[in-house]
Amino acid sequence: MNFSVRVPIGTFLIAAALYGCQQAAPKTTEEAATAPAAALQAPYSQVYYDSLQLAMHSYYQLADALVKADSVAANNAAAVLKQHMDSLPVQSLQMDSSHLGIITGTTGSISAELAGFEGETGLEGKRASFQMVSDMLFDLVKNTGLKGKTVYHQYCPMAFDDKGAYWLSEKPEILNPYFGKKMLHCGETKDTLSYQ
Repeated sequence: MNFSVRVPIGTFLIAAALYGCQQAAPKTTEEAATAPAAALQAPYSQVYYDSLQLAMHSYYQLADALVKADSVAANNAAAVLKQHMDSLPVQSLQMDSSHLGIITGTTGSISAELAGFEGETGLEGKRASFQMVSDMLFDLVKNTGLKGKTVYHQYCPMAFDDKGAYWLSEKPEILNPYFGKKMLHCGETKDTLSYQ
């Protein structure tokens, strides 16, 4: 008897992509990925952190919309995030003027990137814009902290033709905004910032 199994090409391609995701970057040990990080300091005013937390909430909504490949929800979340970035009370930060200039420049660059987000017609363009926002927002959080919160810096090695891309999450679970349902859990947590 001849038993031949026919596998649809789409199933084969998805399996190959998932295999590639697993092989593209070495996995950290489960212990290292879930070990609690030492609490970092978030020394600035509560007014600033309350405002930054609203911005982060909008960012997480944007990431979630991209996971679901929902352009309308992504545009809405990006617009709200831009409003929060524009109203972030950076002047309440008690720091030297050169450091404050860097923070102000970063928030201005995030806002400028978000201003062009809605004009991106395809999901690929929106995801590229999201990548830039993610990188700058990570720098902002590293510079000021986020009182009482943990931020997971996550990475997909296959995004943008295997160039790789980062995003931020409020939970350790991987929900990939660069591929959505195609490779929902492709990626790993590279860094965990936990603030007192």
